[in-house]
Amino acid sequence: MRIVSGKLKGRQIPVRKNFSARPTTDFAKESLFNILNNYFDFDDTTVLDLFAGTGSISYEFASRGCKKIVAVEKEYRSYDFIRQTTRNLNLGSIQVVKVDAFSFIEKCTESFEIVFADPPYQMTNLKEIPDLVLRGNVLKPGGWFVLEHGSDNNFNGHNGFREMRNYGGVHFSIFVKE
Repeated sequence: MRIVSGKLKGRQIPVRKNFSARPTTDFAKESLFNILNNYFDFDDTTVLDLFAGTGSISYEFASRGCKKIVAVEKEYRSYDFIRQTTRNLNLGSIQVVKVDAFSFIEKCTESFEIVFADPPYQMTNLKEIPDLVLRGNVLKPGGWFVLEHGSDNNFNGHNGFREMRNYGGVHFSIFVKE
């Protein structure tokens, strides 16, 4: 896994082969961040990374200068990996929280300009996530929610849906909170 842009561009982050999380591909990350870069000034942006896994997306936001990133991960090994990596890379803008993403959304009192979620593609309640994010308090009005998912999901008719981008087996559905 590597960081594709920003101050840490090209930095390799070794991930154990038996790691249960699936990092977003470099091609998909680069494409997504090219889109986001056209709409957000990262220096003034706060980000919530749900189902953070390896922390790959959080590192990308931090490398681009985001002032605050909250990475939410419930699995201890993943949580610990992100914590260690942020320490090793001196990424003080990343706060790692060990909690279930659904509980975090429900109880969070803070709002973010960007919420990114990369749940397991086979998660049975994946389709509930856009409603929880868009109706809750975690996303600021006008903020973007980006959901990474597989080809089995289609959110075209969903309230707040803006567009879907497909990069091989990776799909990003983008929603905007009115």
